[in-house]
Parts: sequence; structure tokens; C-alpha cells
Amino acid sequence: MRLLAERHPAPYRTPYPASSLSARPGPSRVAVSAADIGLLLLRLTVGLLLAGHGAQKLFGLFGGEGLSATGRGFEQLGYHPGTLFAGLAGASELLGGLGLAAGLLTPLSAAIVVGVMINAMVVTASHGLWGTNGGIEYPLTIAIVALAVAAIGAGRLALDRLFRRRDGGLPEMLFALCLGGATAAIVLAI
Repeated sequence: MRLLAERHPAPYRTPYPASSLSARPGPSRVAVSAADIGLLLLRLTVGLLLAGHGAQKLFGLFGGEGLSATGRGFEQLGYHPGTLFAGLAGASELLGGLGLAAGLLTPLSAAIVVGVMINAMVVTASHGLWGTNGGIEYPLTIAIVALAVAAIGAGRLALDRLFRRRDGGLPEMLFALCLGGATAAIVLAI
């Protein structure tokens, strides 16, 4: 018990009555923690890179080939019609990445990302783990980050703060995993 008390000391008690503390002038402010800043950096980095990856597929931005060429590549991978599936993958990466970056509807954004990354893992699984051999390293990492953000929550520096159900947790992570897995299974079955 002593170890627990050392890790979690009792909150500081002020000698002033609570009523005098709540009557402070000015807006109340919620402190932003280092964890909130860390989550913001993680979400922005992974989300915006993934959104850029989707923009490469859809619009040919950032040195991408655009939808027609990406569609031909998807056809070679066995996705027919290739342009439709390339569009789905690009839109999923773009929208899921932007959702993660903004911390908006985080469990749904994570589900979108997980679904498209499961498909990417299926395509690259024959190459092993490491990205240097074209393996699943990149899509696995992106999917795990999306699940972790769904489990932890997007933090105070996120648009989800505007909604009632804004914190992460096991149900949110399971929602992202199950919905993403189900959508990936549907795409792979077609």
C-alpha cells in the first residue's frame, strides 16, 4: 500500500474553501499534458502521411501515379475492377488519415485505416515482415498505431473533444478492429 501511495500521492489540499476557488475570474482552462502533445504529434505524423499516400493514389499528388495507373497496378494484384479498388483504397487512406490527424471520429477513422491496412498486409504478406523486401512492416505499423489511438483516445488536442463520447478505451479499439476487419474481409472476398 505504501508503494501505491508513493506513486499516487493524495491531491494537494488548499487551505481556502472550495467556493472561493471556483469564483476565480476569467475562463477556466484545462491543462494540456505532455501525453496530449505526444498524441497530437503521433496523430498528425501518421495521419497526414497516410492521407498523402491516399492523395498519391487518387490525384497523383506528391509524386503519385494517380487513379488510372494505380488502378492498373491493383488489377495486377488481383483486384477487379482495379480502378474501383484503387479508388476505395485511396479514399480510405485519405479520409482515415485525415480523421486520425484531426482526432475526429477517432474509432471510425481507425476502423477505416485498419481495414485498408489489412488489405495491404494480405498483398504484401508473401514478402515477409520487413519493408526492405516489400513486406508487411509499414501497413502493420500503421494499423497498430490506429488501434492504439482508438484505445488511448485522441487526447485533448482533438476535434473529438467536442463530442460526448470522446475518450478511447477497449470498446473503441474493438470497434475499430472488428469494423476494419469486417470491411477488409468483404473486400478480399469480392
